Amino acid sequence: MNPEAKKIALRMISSGLYILTSRHGEDMSAATVSWVNQASFTPPLIMMGIRTDSHTHAVLEAGKVCAIHFLGRDQQHIAEKFFKPVKHEGNKIGGMEFETKITGAPILKIAPAYVECKVVDSLKRGDHSVFVVEVLEAEVRNATEALGMRDTPWHYGG
Repeated sequence: MNPEAKKIALRMISSGLYILTSRHGEDMSAATVSWVNQASFTPPLIMMGIRTDSHTHAVLEAGKVCAIHFLGRDQQHIAEKFFKPVKHEGNKIGGMEFETKITGAPILKIAPAYVECKVVDSLKRGDHSVFVVEVLEAEVRNATEALGMRDTPWHYGG
């Protein structure tokens, strides 16, 4: 296999940028993720690839709940903030205010939209696990154009 061709081809897969938050007891996590896609209409399912060596993976695997936050095109700075591990202090995670609703996962107040989910399946392969989550609740606060990887100088994968 030509490794350069593989890298270029796989980076042509369209990817959005999302903030994934999760909770297990008092342990909370938040991270920018890009391997996210809808997997079913009924029930509403989303699949996502999460690095197995990350804190977010550990919290999601143990807590089985999460919130996926959709960012606007003008919120690249928020995606950048969650590339590295962040701290949870009071009602803030990574310095961003959050609230909790039905799952207890942190819901970032700054996100234009989010879905709250429960883990229904997972598969560990390679350096990522694929989690399948069922959408339990959704809210759109501001219908805006979504931030995608193509809108940034970044890339992930390939």
